[in-house]
Amino acid sequence: MRQQHWVFDMDGTLTIAAHDFPAIKRELGIPEDQPIVRTLNEMPEAQAAPLRVRLQEIEAEIARQAQPAPGVYDLLETLTAQGRRLGILTLNSRENAWITLEALDLAHFFEPASVLGRWCLKNPKPAPDGLNHLLQHWQSAPDDAVMVGDFRWDLETGRAAGVATVHIDPSAAFPWPELTDHRFSSLTDLQQQLQSPTAPF
Repeated sequence: MRQQHWVFDMDGTLTIAAHDFPAIKRELGIPEDQPIVRTLNEMPEAQAAPLRVRLQEIEAEIARQAQPAPGVYDLLETLTAQGRRLGILTLNSRENAWITLEALDLAHFFEPASVLGRWCLKNPKPAPDGLNHLLQHWQSAPDDAVMVGDFRWDLETGRAAGVATVHIDPSAAFPWPELTDHRFSSLTDLQQQLQSPTAPF
């Protein structure tokens, strides 16, 4: 089936991974074994608010210096030419998503309502809320969508929402086979597969 709706993680998927998450957690005072966004969401608001501001500042600077993942422009161009609709579901903020997209000259591939960040919904990845929201926005069924990401939370999100999952892993280790429908070591490999007459999606 040629799924018409494609949702991408951003950092490490559309970009070359640049976040030093252990360092960010140390600066925010978050234990290394705890997820940043979920931990902030569980804090009292008075404690969480200044940490959210600092996290936004740290990631905005990373966004301004973002480097494109190899093959990202050709992939998004191919999908657009094929009439697919594109979205982003990121644990970064929506503001930083747009800073990143503009820095990489990719903003024109995405409509504003299809870019969701960590504060857009109550439950961030790996909860399926973001994907479900996009499917409702597009009036699309889960079997007509794909979730593309570089980390297990992207794949868990896809599984929870009932959409096909694509793991992009430059190391080609693919450590979460039980969560993964399709595996590629680069966006270039994915783009080339899309142009094949035997493409699975």
